[in-house]
Parts: sequence; structure tokens; C-alpha cells
Amino acid sequence: MRLSVLDTGHRRRARLFMALTGKLSGVTSPDIVKLLLYRPGFLTRPLLELTAPAMRGESYWTAGEREYLAMSTARVHECPFCVVTHAELTRIAGHGEIDPDRPLDARPELLAVQRFVEDVSRDADLDVSPLRDLPSHAVSEALNVNLVWNIVNRLANAFGFELLDGQLEVGTKALHRAGYRFPGFLLADSPDDLRESVFEQPARTSPELRRAAATGDGLEEPWRDYAALVRDASHRITDDDVRRLLAGGRTEEEVFEVTVAAAVGAALRSFDAGRAALTA
Repeated sequence: MRLSVLDTGHRRRARLFMALTGKLSGVTSPDIVKLLLYRPGFLTRPLLELTAPAMRGESYWTAGEREYLAMSTARVHECPFCVVTHAELTRIAGHGEIDPDRPLDARPELLAVQRFVEDVSRDADLDVSPLRDLPSHAVSEALNVNLVWNIVNRLANAFGFELLDGQLEVGTKALHRAGYRFPGFLLADSPDDLRESVFEQPARTSPELRRAAATGDGLEEPWRDYAALVRDASHRITDDDVRRLLAGGRTEEEVFEVTVAAAVGAALRSFDAGRAALTA
């Protein structure tokens, strides 16, 4: 990954956990696991508190359909790691009910909400008329799925997630089996609210900088252009973009926090717009 701390900066308990699971499975931990276990008190706990119920809790949508929605979000953000991962999870969780390669065979309700959440991801004009026959809770549940992956896709692109040999099959099966939950001893104390965790609590960077990264308002260089890419075109971030920040004296911890803040801010903006469209 583009930040060495995401490979080497983990707490001892996380390193032991990844070493043990790697030995048992025969493959190293995927980048998404390394990301989530790097700073669990900054982002991970509130994000997982959203993810587990959104992806495996009670829902109008089946687990396979939710994976399909996650894959659709990954396509919007042009995240190869996420597209391949969620396509495989769609097959695993869907038990044949939905084929990621044959989207038109999905039930019409799913296709309708898929178009809506894709527009939410793009910050496009939102047309809620195709959703009129869906229960309101069904659309809200789809928005919750979309919120999670609007964050993760941006981070995967920004940090340069890659799949190594053997990780796809082993990692997706393990994730599905665990229901998107991590053992509690790996997680740190953190505010339960995602906004508070990322934007308000003490960290290496100031809350003011993180809030500015989320919106772009008042953000100065060298962060301004980089944070804008995270928010609006994360697939265009390159190794050189990150190297320039580090060469300019910014630390990897600072780059991590600003990236997370920009990704979360953009995802929450889209989420809030989606909810507002439903109540207009």
C-alpha cells in the first residue's frame, strides 16, 4: 500500500492476530483488514458498527443483494479491488439467487434501488419516483450499505489496495463467515458516532484540518488538491500524489487521517443528500 504504516504500524495484538490467521489460512491478511486494524480507535469501531448490521443484519434485501449493491458502488468509484471482492461475495452470499455478471436477472426492486444509490454515489440529481413501490425502510437500508462502501472504496483507491494470490477466495469466505465483525479485543475504545470519531476526537491532526478535508472549505495546499481527489475522483490518486505529500514533510499518520476525513466527509454528504431526497 502507499503508506508503509498500513503494513507495519499495527499494535502488537493486531500483528499477532494477522500472523495467526495468515498461518492458518496460508495467505497474508488482505489490505482491507490491515487498514481496519491499523488505527481501530480512529475510524474502525464506528465504521464496523455500521457495516455489520448493514451487510448482515435484518433487512428487506438479502445478503447477496446487499453485496451486489456494494459491487455497484465499487463500479461507480472505479475500485478494482472492491469490484472483484464484492462480486465474489455476491456469489458466496447469494447462493445463486443473483449473478453479478447478469444484473438484469435481479428482481426489479433491486435494480430500482441500485440506480438510486449509484446516483447518490455520484452526487447526481436524485429521482425517487422509481422507488415509490418500495417500503421506506428498504431504501434506507440500501443507503446504509451505500454509505459504508462510499467510504471504503475511496480509501481503497487512495491507499492502493491490491489482491494477492489466494486472498480473494480465503478472504471473502472469512469475511462472510464472520458477518463483517472483528474480535472485540482487536478494537480500541472510540466514540460510537462516525462523525465524532473522525472529525472531533484528538488525533495527530487537528479537528479543524479534518473538518476542512471533509468539505474542502478553507483547506490550503498541500492538502487541498489531494483531499479533493479523495472526495471526488479517488481512482485518479497515484503513488506520486502520496509521495509529494510525504516529501513535503507530511507524515504518513497525517496523510492517513486527512484521507479518512475526506472520504468520510464525502460519503456522509452523499448519504445526507439521499435521505433528504426521500423526505422531500
